[in-house]
Amino acid sequence: QLQASGGGLVQAGGSLRLSCAASGRTFTGYAMGWFRQAPGKEREFVAAIWWNSGIVYYADSVKGRFTISRDNAKNTVYLQMNSLKPEDTAVYYCAARLGPIATMSTSYNYWGQGTQVTVSS
Repeated sequence: QLQASGGGLVQAGGSLRLSCAASGRTFTGYAMGWFRQAPGKEREFVAAIWWNSGIVYYADSVKGRFTISRDNAKNTVYLQMNSLKPEDTAVYYCAARLGPIATMSTSYNYWGQGTQVTVSS
């Protein structure tokens, strides 16, 4: 089970940190991803991390602004979001898949509930 938290309302240029706490299993061997979905748009890939190696991958739209990380002891994945823009406004979801990083949402088997991020201009 994945539990996402940390969303909220922030002004453009601000920061938020999202958390995704995993329970019921360890995620060794899994890739953990963050996706987002804005109203009227399809769900899109944001970032992912391969639990074993710590290898990360980002969408071009967030590269240099967002950082994904994991805490093995807490079985938690974080998404630090800096320099937020109004176009970052969306519901953010965390997800997990067994195996290496993938960018397609259909490749992920486990999903948390979304957390709303709203960036005002």
